[in-house]
Amino acid sequence: MSQTNVQFSVASHMLAALALYHGGHATSAMLAQSVNADPSFVRRVLSKLSKAGLVNATRGKNGACELARAPDQITLLEIYKASEAPATFAIHMYPVEEMCSISCHIKDVMAEVLQRSQTDFERSLSQQTLADVTASIRGKL
Repeated sequence: MSQTNVQFSVASHMLAALALYHGGHATSAMLAQSVNADPSFVRRVLSKLSKAGLVNATRGKNGACELARAPDQITLLEIYKASEAPATFAIHMYPVEEMCSISCHIKDVMAEVLQRSQTDFERSLSQQTLADVTASIRGKL
């Protein structure tokens, strides 16, 4: 069974919270409460976002973080890449059955299909911003 990676959605959640609440500043504890996740997991995701230049973070007792840029200047593709989420799709790792012509060729064919899908997925993310996400959230409030 495949494992689900939630870092992209958690990273998006945290950045949306920074954009919408807390006067633009929040501690990792506040973000962990919003996500309802373990604070150490949230800090790991925050570290990735900081390294990618999406948030400015200060450490220590009075540490907090804020967006490094305006929400309309942060694309969902940047968040996706910063979160280091795995590719959306993957080819199975089962060995090739040499006696089966499908087994001998399916991985190459599917690799092409899945690469096109990944490219389309990333192109879509590049056309959406954090501001689009926060506007959708505001529309539901």
